[in-house]
This record gives sequence, structure tokens and C-alpha cells, in this order.
Amino acid sequence: MVVSNKGVLFKAIPTGHPVIGEHFEVVDRTIDIENFKLGENELILKNAYISLDPYIRERMREPHIESYIPPFHVGKVMVGDGTSVVIKSTHPQYHEGDIVAGFTGWEEYTHIKENDEEMNATGRFCLNHAKDSSFPLTHHSHLLRIHGLTAYRGLINFGNPKKGETIFVSTAAGAIGHLVVQIAKIKGLYVVGSAGSDEKVDFLLNTLKIDAAFNYKKVDIDKALSKHCPDGIDIYFDNVGGEILDRVLLHCNRFARIVVCGMISQYNIRNQKEKYGIKNLDQVFAKSINIIGYLISDFWTINNDTFSKDMEEWLESGKLIYKEDITIGIDNIPQAFLDMYAGKNLGKSAVKISDL
Repeated sequence: MVVSNKGVLFKAIPTGHPVIGEHFEVVDRTIDIENFKLGENELILKNAYISLDPYIRERMREPHIESYIPPFHVGKVMVGDGTSVVIKSTHPQYHEGDIVAGFTGWEEYTHIKENDEEMNATGRFCLNHAKDSSFPLTHHSHLLRIHGLTAYRGLINFGNPKKGETIFVSTAAGAIGHLVVQIAKIKGLYVVGSAGSDEKVDFLLNTLKIDAAFNYKKVDIDKALSKHCPDGIDIYFDNVGGEILDRVLLHCNRFARIVVCGMISQYNIRNQKEKYGIKNLDQVFAKSINIIGYLISDFWTINNDTFSKDMEEWLESGKLIYKEDITIGIDNIPQAFLDMYAGKNLGKSAVKISDL
């Protein structure tokens, strides 16, 4: 059975903003599933959803540059987190019809090998329980897994929130930010968020009901923080880095915690001399500020039962809203990725490429 297996090919390393056709593009391919010979402990997956995340830009780099995640290989299909169904397997842990989540190709079907450095077969998250769940599949693969855990652990473990404190969240209407602001409200904090459009500010204020929000593109950051955080900032959940991080340092209270989840404002800048240099670092020791960065992989091996229990309870009770921005069709992955990176998405961005 020969079927279409369109995929997004990484063509060249961008030095600035990625360009469709020049740096990555959808290519036509096929796969003969029936006659495909699997080796030991291998899988063929039919991909249903591809998650679009800012870290993908970090993988579009030169091979010699070290980072926390391997670079993409020019000439090969791009890889990211995805939700798939197993359609062929020689792996004892996975069977035909299983729903799984983990790294997969930006393509319709993916061949998973046991010892692949990017898409190892062992360790995939089995989501068969989602078949009988009242929650949508994407809630299980995104909210109740990587993205929810990123927001939850970042705020709870490192933000150490205390009722009555003030938290400021950048990219507050994004995949992680819109969860952080809601968890912070549940924990009794005064919540302030920034976003890049009036539509997102309206979403934060009138849908998520946070205490204050502003469009950072239309205001002076210092004045906005003084206005909306009159008692100073106790926790800053940082998704952007750069100038906003620099300005926040001036508004932090003594013993403030800065949780660094990402620095999206700096990812497209490949020349180190052009990256934004933080000017107010003296505030760190002057105010005893704690700055900590983290990766969600730091939490894979610990018990996350409390996270799962809390998130499901908050969802069922209506205390937490999960906003998704789903694009349809594999041909639209490149543009959807650029739109997400430009901040045009509201909530979690993903692409649906097939039904299970």
C-alpha cells in the first residue's frame, strides 16, 4: 500500500528569520507501508498532530553550536513533538492502534528506530487512556503533558508562589503563558501579563480574568510595569528575555524570583554581538533576586501525580481554560510555525495533519 508521505524538509540554516522555500518547505514523498520491513524494536507511526514550539528555531542552527537539544540536519525531515497512532510495530512495548506522543517527523508517517538520537522508540508516552476520556486528545498530548507540566513546574517549583504576591508574565497569551497566569490566579496571586496584540490583552482580561494586562508594543515598559505592578514584582515568569527582562529587574522586589522558561526575542539573532546585553544585572545582588532557568526534561523522572490531579481538577471545575490554535493540513506547517513564532497564535499552536 503506497500512500502519500509529505514532509517538511530542512533545506538550509537561516541566519535570521526562516523563509519558506529557502530554509524549509513541504516536499512530496510516498511510503509503502505494507511492504516496509521493520527492524527489531521499530515502529511506523501515522502522525495526527504536530506541536509547534519556539525551541524549533533553536534547532535550525549550525552543527558546531552546542545547545540543550540537537540541531536539525540539512536535507532531512524536521522533527518535533507529535501525537500519533502506531500502525506497524516490532516493539514489545507498543502495538498496532496504540496512541503515543513523543518526538516524530514533520511528516504524515514516521519510521521510528530503537536507537535514533532524535526519535528513539523506547520512552514514548502511551495515551490510550485518551480514547475513553472526556477531554480532547490534544489536552492529553499537550496540556496534561509537556506544556501543562512546563507551566506548572516552572511556577510551583521555581516561582514558589505565595498568596497575595505579584507575578508578571511575558507572552501571557501564549502556550505556556496562558496557563501560568491561570495557575497563578488559582494560587491567589495578583497577576499581570503582557502580550503583543489588543486581541490577546482582551483575552487575558475578559476570558482568563487576570488582574491587569498590556500590549507591550504600544506602551513604555517601565511606565506599564509601574502602573500595573505598583507594589513591585515578586515573580517574573520570563518567556522572552531581552529588553523586557532588563526592565523587569528594576521593578523587582527584594527576594524576587525570575523563572526563565524561554528567550524567544533572542532566538533569531545568531551573531552574539547583536544579542541584547542585560544592563541592570546589579539589581540581582542589590535585591537578592533569584534567577533560574529550567528544561521540562528535568521533570520527566520525578513523580508528577500532583500535577495531573491538579490540572484535571481545574479543567473539570472550569477554573482553567485551555486555549488551542489548531491549523489544518501538513501543507500549512511552515506558515503556521512562522505565525506562531511571530506571535500570531492565541494559546497553544499545533497542526492537525490526519484523523487517528
